[in-house]
Order: sequence, then structure tokens, then C-alpha cells
Amino acid sequence: MASLTHPLRSAGILLHPTSLPGPYGIGDLGPIAATWVDGLAHAQLSWWQMLPLGPTGAGDSPYQSPSSFAGNPLLLSPELLARDGLLSGSDIAPTGFPRAQIDYAGVYRYKHYLLTRAWDAFKGGRGQGLRTGFDTFCEREASWLDDYALFCALKERHGDRPWYEWEPELVQREPAALEAAREAARDAIDRHRFTQFLFYRQWDALRGYARSRGISLIGDVPIFVSLDSADVWANPELFRLDADKRPTVVAGVPPDYFSPLGQLWGNPHYDWQRMERDGFAWWVSRLKATLRQVDLVRLDHFRGFSAAWEVPAGAKTAQKGEWVPGPGRKLLDALREGLGGLPLIAEDLGVITPDVIALRDAYSLPGMRVLQFAFDRPENPFLPHHYTANSVVYTGTHDNDTTIGWFWSLPESGRATVRRFFPWVGNDIAWEMLRIAWSSVADFAIAPLQDVLTLGTEARMNYPGVPDGNWRWRFTEGQLTRGHLDGLAELTVAYSRDPLKLDIPGAPVTPFGG
Repeated sequence: MASLTHPLRSAGILLHPTSLPGPYGIGDLGPIAATWVDGLAHAQLSWWQMLPLGPTGAGDSPYQSPSSFAGNPLLLSPELLARDGLLSGSDIAPTGFPRAQIDYAGVYRYKHYLLTRAWDAFKGGRGQGLRTGFDTFCEREASWLDDYALFCALKERHGDRPWYEWEPELVQREPAALEAAREAARDAIDRHRFTQFLFYRQWDALRGYARSRGISLIGDVPIFVSLDSADVWANPELFRLDADKRPTVVAGVPPDYFSPLGQLWGNPHYDWQRMERDGFAWWVSRLKATLRQVDLVRLDHFRGFSAAWEVPAGAKTAQKGEWVPGPGRKLLDALREGLGGLPLIAEDLGVITPDVIALRDAYSLPGMRVLQFAFDRPENPFLPHHYTANSVVYTGTHDNDTTIGWFWSLPESGRATVRRFFPWVGNDIAWEMLRIAWSSVADFAIAPLQDVLTLGTEARMNYPGVPDGNWRWRFTEGQLTRGHLDGLAELTVAYSRDPLKLDIPGAPVTPFGG
């Protein structure tokens, strides 16, 4: 497993690259990301965990991407494009975007403008040192890139309408219609190919720098994919669709204490029997692609591999569904063989039954333990004294409130319960929770940056089930100081989570304004 590059006990920070600071409206893969890596190294950490890296979809969610293989163009650094000779200094002048929140609509327009200029510059002869790399990339990634680029070009032609509302011949992928579309949209297709080449060029450079500083990366793979995606459009036979290519059943989770109607996600379900016939080749390719980006992968909604909640298409809520068995060991065996191992974290949250635990443990996958879920009863498995070493403890996740927000939203009785379990907990609840996580027996300890910065609910990343207004938080220059990094280093060393090699070369740390 990828963790073998670090001591068994290690620690890291959860921060999506979109949340990095900078002047271009959204975090990106440029110099500020390298400075962030320097900060992690200074703090003696081993891991940078992030959310899915694909293009964002409905509600700006990284979990509703139009592709399981493509990178998010919004993460491209204007500064690095200028260094490549594809943009001018005037192109990347200060933008006036807000610094603490992402204006996705504005950022999309701005990045689309810059990337179109970069493509035109490349066609015009600038950045020609990139030509060989671009050609090699297109050839190497053709298995997904060709369909994705055509999908994007057709989305533009159709005013961003979902693919299942296009002309029937395109919905059904009739060869003559596809060939005519390729011919008509040749320039747009090549522009989208070039954009993906630029993403992977910048990403590979950042990942290489992270490795030089002793930092490994944890990525995220949602179990389901968006209906309006190149994945479903290009591979309809892998999903449970009707003759018109519309889902017959969709994914969700059943009603519970928090959601009396359940959660209706709307993603199409896989045809697992069809996937089994070719050894789950699509899944193997998907994980291989993700592991070219990161070192360790969190499998979102792991319980769905054992059994998933299936709701008839057209239902208004998730109430009238049923648990349907998943591929279980057949898929994990295929992944282990295809990947040469299983560098995976099982997101085993929610309704977890003995079969899910058995599947996780059969492959020795570390599960997740979230401290915010721990304090209602002594037997709660999220309490640290119940952990096993092969687990990942989080103070919270991207779907939770920040620790500060969570604690002060509790009734006084709830806060008193926390203090009974941990009587040393004082006013700085966020850092006390960090200490609890770092001191636990779990091999991995991860905290969202919001908890390091002791931020409240205003810094929450996502409200599950709320379609709009999520994924917008960014930290700003000056918020993360050397004091924060030194404090993390102290915890990390005190609880034996520091890397084995402490003399890794690199530039001196310059925290974000402090």
C-alpha cells in the first residue's frame, strides 16, 4: 500500500486545491500550491488529502463530474500558462475576484477565456516546445480523451444541455453521426484535448514537487458517476439504462434520523453483471487513472460495493428503494490484480452492516473514524479507545461542519458529554480534537484545514442534500501562519507521526502571509 513510503503512523491535512488562496478566483496548481506543499513539509506531515479532481458538474460539485478521467480546467494556473508562453502578462493581471469565496460562474468565464487564448496562442506558434508532449499525451490517453473531448464540444454546441437531450443519432452514438460531429467540431475537440494536456502537465509537476518534499497525495473516487457524463454517454452498456438511454434505477440512501425522505442522488446504477464479463475493465482503468494523480484513494460510499440503495427512476424521494447486492469481492479481486495492490481507504460511514465490515476487513482496507460522530454513548465505535491501528481518524470531513461550528451547535448537555469523555478539553476545542486524533492508535490522522485555523461554520465546505452554495470556501493569505505549522509539527513529532526522512531538500517555507 502507498502508506509504506511513510511510517505506519502518519498525518495530513484535508484541503481541496480549489480552497488555496490566490488572485484568480479559485485555488490552482501554480506557485501557491507549491508553497502549500512546503507548509505541509514544515509541519512534518505526510499526506495532502483532496476531493475528486475532475471537472465540476451540477451544483459545482466535484462528486458530479462529467468525467472520471479528466482533470478540472478551473485548477489550471494562469501563471504557469504564462511561463509556458501561452499567455501574456496582461492576460493574468489582477482580477478583482473575491478572495474568501469562489464565484464559480465568474471563474468559469474567466478560465474559459484564458484557455481559449492559450489554445489560440499554441495554434499560432507559441509554446511549441509543448508540441511533442501534447501529441504523446493525446496518443497515450486516447481511450478516454477522444470521447471526452467530443462530449465537451457537443455540450458547447448544444448550449450545455445534457447528452440525453441531443439528437437521437448522437444519443445512440450512431457511427455516421459521431464522425460528422468530429469533423464539424475538430477545433473545439483539439482545444479540449489541449486543456487536458495542460492540466496533467501542471498536475504532474506539482505531484513531483510534493514527492520531493516527502508529501504523498490522497485522492477521492465517488462510487457512482453523473448521468450527464462522458462516462455514461460513451459506455451506456455498463449502466442500467433503457432503450432511450435513460436510467431505469438511480442511486441514493434510505431514510434515516437525519433525512426522513432519504437522499435521492440520481446517479445511474451500474450493470455489474455486464462489467464482470470483461473483468471490470472500466473500473480498473478508472482507478489506474486516479492513481496516476495520487498515491492513495478514498473510495466514497464503500458500502455500495457490498449493497447499494436502488430507487426506481422517476421517484421523487429515496423512500421506496431497496438494497441490491453489489459486486463485492469480485470487483476488489479484479482491482487488486489490475492495480498490483489495493492502495485504498474505505469510506465506511453511514448505514454499515456486518457484510460491509467483512468486505473491508477481507482486504485489510483502513476504514474511517470521524471524531464528531463519537460522543453520544460509551460504546460508539468512533471513540478513539475503540479504534484499530488500520484506520484513518478525522476530526471532521468535507461533509461536516467545522469542529468549532459543530461543538458550539451542540446543546449544553452535548458539550458536557464531550468534556466528560475528554476532561482536558478546554476552550480551543479544534486543537484539542487535533490532539485526540493525532494521539490515537489509528495509523492515519487527518484534519481539515478549517480545524487547524479554528474556523467556524462560515468555513464549512458542503451541506449534503443542499444543491447550491457549496464547495466555495477558500482560505486567504495571512490566515495560515508559521505558528499553525509549528503547532502541527509539535503534535506530529510528539505522537510519532513525523516522516522517517526529515532532511528532504526544498525551498524554505514562506507561510501564506504570516
